[in-house]
Amino acid sequence: MAKGHRSQIKRERNANKDTRPSAKLSYARVSVQKACFVLDAIRGKDVQTALGILAYNPRYASSVIEKLLKSAIANAENNNGMNPENLYIEECYADQGPIMKRIRPRAQGRAYRIEKRMSHITIVLNER
Repeated sequence: MAKGHRSQIKRERNANKDTRPSAKLSYARVSVQKACFVLDAIRGKDVQTALGILAYNPRYASSVIEKLLKSAIANAENNNGMNPENLYIEECYADQGPIMKRIRPRAQGRAYRIEKRMSHITIVLNER
């Protein structure tokens, strides 16, 4: 068992909490592989460059990630009081979400499974 009073334990747990501004999108209807193509293009870039890349990227995931990046910028500005010009993308990754399983009828009474994949996309910003 942990030592100390419950409030002390909570205080210690909150002390080493990550204070970097971030945004997370859960259950995005795009597969991890397709999201990672876009995330790899913007990782480590400053925010203005990343928004430009996302605006002209033809992939569907780029529109979803652009909205998420704007949310992370707003979080940095409003919650942490950071200047948007100094921000850059420190981390961005996509984790596997649940899979919707569907059936496709095939010849001679067979059925093929269609897997509609989802992902959880996270963007973490930091200040230069």
